[in-house]
Amino acid sequence: MARNPQASDGTSPGTELNQDSVSGKGRPTPTRKEKEAARKRPLVANDRAERRRQERDAAAAQRERQRIGQANGEEKFLPLRDRGPQRRFIRDYVDARTGISELFFPIILLILVATFFPQYPVVVITSTLAMYVVILLVLIDVVVLGFIIRKRLIEKFGSTEKGFRLYTAMRAVYFRPMRLPKPQVKRGVYPV
Repeated sequence: MARNPQASDGTSPGTELNQDSVSGKGRPTPTRKEKEAARKRPLVANDRAERRRQERDAAAAQRERQRIGQANGEEKFLPLRDRGPQRRFIRDYVDARTGISELFFPIILLILVATFFPQYPVVVITSTLAMYVVILLVLIDVVVLGFIIRKRLIEKFGSTEKGFRLYTAMRAVYFRPMRLPKPQVKRGVYPV
């Protein structure tokens, strides 16, 4: 058999260690027992009721913070449909004005109550006609408001976002105290 010429000095190839490349980690290798002990944790918490109560309290606090933030109009807590400078402008403009459209639900509720008296046909007929008149007035109010908002948005932002008319109409029809996010401006104080 042929001998390896490099192995003639008594060392085999690859057994030489370069002392410069060897560096320790500064601590002994942990034993298997130590590693297993570090990984151990209980499958079930010792005090499940306390842990559950803490989780429930933390979740309730987070939900309350989100509710307050949304009601106050904080951008990060608002749903996607309410975010952005154009939507804020629309909200502020609609909240600053007074129109027949915000009285739509209370008026319709009164008309609905009036129709429960069939023994007075004049009241039923009058309330039905009043309902159609209110619906027509609200439609006119919302359409005119849509044109006004469009003009203001183009003046301020240069363009309009998709769906601004529906957003304006839905905001205008709600009774002011029921609007979310809550109105941030007083009546008559229009955004610039």
